Amino acid sequence: MTTEHATGGHAGPANATEYIQHHLSHLQSADGTINLDTFWVSAILGLIFLGIFSLASRRATAGVPGKLQNFVEWVMELVNDTVNSAFHAKSAVIAPLAITIFVWVWLMNAMDFLPVDALPRVLELFGVHKLRVVPTADVNHTFGMSIGVLLCIIGFSIKAKGIGGWGKELFTAPFHAHGPAAILLAPINFLFQMLELLAKPISLSLRLFGNMYAGELIFILIALLPWWAQWLLGGPWAIFHILIVTLQAFVFMALTVVYLSLAVEKH
Repeated sequence: MTTEHATGGHAGPANATEYIQHHLSHLQSADGTINLDTFWVSAILGLIFLGIFSLASRRATAGVPGKLQNFVEWVMELVNDTVNSAFHAKSAVIAPLAITIFVWVWLMNAMDFLPVDALPRVLELFGVHKLRVVPTADVNHTFGMSIGVLLCIIGFSIKAKGIGGWGKELFTAPFHAHGPAAILLAPINFLFQMLELLAKPISLSLRLFGNMYAGELIFILIALLPWWAQWLLGGPWAIFHILIVTLQAFVFMALTVVYLSLAVEKH
């Protein structure tokens, strides 16, 4: 199957393998260290999120709310319910953080709904020949977000327990031994604490990356089919993918809240 079926006859990679490799290649910086498409798409979507919610806050009214206010209030209520059920300490940061994570991750996931060749074809007119539009299908980006969550976990722990209390917990939990046994078990406690701490961002990042990468790849494979098969298979998959996009954004947000809740609890 040539890419003429997927791109409407435009010039492109010669065969299906090259077509897939082309669509899975990032637009990178000159030294190859930064995926520019991931950076700029995620940054633009972040600005869109801030713009929409800022506009909704300025237009908010105590009277009959508009559609935008209804939508924003629904999102905030959904997130607040999750925060209130999972995070029992007091924090002025946790709710805004959770809302930011949920909406931003959802927007990045939702880029998967754009036709595979739509934005790449537009940017080819400006000399850009590589582009991946789903930031969360880039493992570097999901790891970057999860590292941010890890830093929040450490920060919340230190704020709740103090640097001394957090350091003590690293060497005493989970066994909480006393006397000479405490000294003997301290290295084991520390190892377990480090494993638990590092497992959280790894699981967060790989879960989101795996689901979105698989979804992106399936859309690329569907784009290789004849036009009638694209509509036949792409429609149901896109509808099902709405659930995946939303669920993965919610899971990333909910797990972050749970991890931060555990961080402030006394062990």
